[in-house]
Amino acid sequence: MTRTIVQNGDLITMDPEIGDLAEADVLIEDGEIVEVGHGLDAPGAEVIDAEGQIVLPGFVDSHIHLAQTQVRGIAGDWSLMGEYFEHMLGNITGLYEPEDMYLGGLFGAFEKLYTGTTTALDWSYPNTPEHGARAIDALKNAGLRAVYTYGPPGDDAATWWYESDVRLPADTVRGLYEEHVQDDDLLSFALGLRGPDFCTEGTAKADLELARELDALATIHMGAALWPSSVYGEGYQGFGCLHDLLGPDVNVAHGNHFAQEDVDHAVEQGVSFSVTPEVEMQMGHGIPATGKVLKAGGRPTWGVDVCSDISGDMTSQMRIGLQVQRMFDNQAILEGDEEVTGVSITARDTLEMATIEGAKALGLADQIGSLTPGKRADLILVDATNFMTAPSHSPVETVVFQADPSHITTVLVDGEVRKRDGELTNSKVREEFDRFVESGNQLVDKAGLEF
Repeated sequence: MTRTIVQNGDLITMDPEIGDLAEADVLIEDGEIVEVGHGLDAPGAEVIDAEGQIVLPGFVDSHIHLAQTQVRGIAGDWSLMGEYFEHMLGNITGLYEPEDMYLGGLFGAFEKLYTGTTTALDWSYPNTPEHGARAIDALKNAGLRAVYTYGPPGDDAATWWYESDVRLPADTVRGLYEEHVQDDDLLSFALGLRGPDFCTEGTAKADLELARELDALATIHMGAALWPSSVYGEGYQGFGCLHDLLGPDVNVAHGNHFAQEDVDHAVEQGVSFSVTPEVEMQMGHGIPATGKVLKAGGRPTWGVDVCSDISGDMTSQMRIGLQVQRMFDNQAILEGDEEVTGVSITARDTLEMATIEGAKALGLADQIGSLTPGKRADLILVDATNFMTAPSHSPVETVVFQADPSHITTVLVDGEVRKRDGELTNSKVREEFDRFVESGNQLVDKAGLEF
């Protein structure tokens, strides 16, 4: 048995029964949180001194495309319906070799760990089964807890998007799951569905049925941007053919343009929503669905989405998503000729959306998302003594409003230290760096892009 004790930290447990604890300990045995409290006795355990640190669950990114990491810095001035579809889905994604998938995913996962994300849903576009296998290898080698998501191959946008009648390849999907995912404790499996926004009704239903056969999460890009009638047919259709098939195993990425009644229905059926506020605001997806989901009685979750565009840092999404929703809520009050006398959602709300709510959306709330005995030890330590974070009168507000990745000193996944004293512990960060950079340079060159 391996034993670790995180000692004397200010705990934000995200467990309502335990609450927040000042100068408290977390005892870990074989990767499991076994006790949380004050003055815990753990003879022989490895000690992680958390004095002056805030201890909380690792962040959960509910929607990101990790393989785009080595083409960072190309999409910052792109829109969704213009340059992104043309250059990324219509060009660059098809140029990826299996090793490009591996290197992008590996360093994307490293960025996640460095910035305090311990779990991510990696929405992948594998051109071949080997591409998928190498994307999964990247997650394993980085040591990230992840939901590997098999999406449509990225080498033929005309076949797989718009009114596609081509279904996800069932044999390939089953093979990847059985050979590479099902026996790994840190990995889960999902299918990346196109839904009726991008494929025919029969295809949308068949892909959802396949996900359910595999007991996999079905995550769907839906309701983003305004589609022209030439693509969308009859115009706005909500969930279309999936309306009566929704359930808690369905996750919607974006959902900006769903009518309130459709969001109400989805939340009632247990559907989760992944909001990626920074990318959505830039690329023209529309107003984030945060307010509609909250109005329906649900809780949205945060994601980064396109890391060819923005940083993988989840603290940015927490802040942006929170303040944008406050802005809309405040403006509605002001337009009613009233004064704003309070905020609509709180710092704790947005932190929950980045931790326990993300875990729920990915079907992992029994394993992660809170510092609860019996759950796996995925946690982070944030330095509250730094000149940019001290004094920390409210640990929750310090994490949400002041902290950035440089203040995250320690990251544990399943009880194993992935970041210590501000540095990643994995030697592959150094060993694979040159290959990673070269992969990105070659992809951009092959795509004919100039900057």
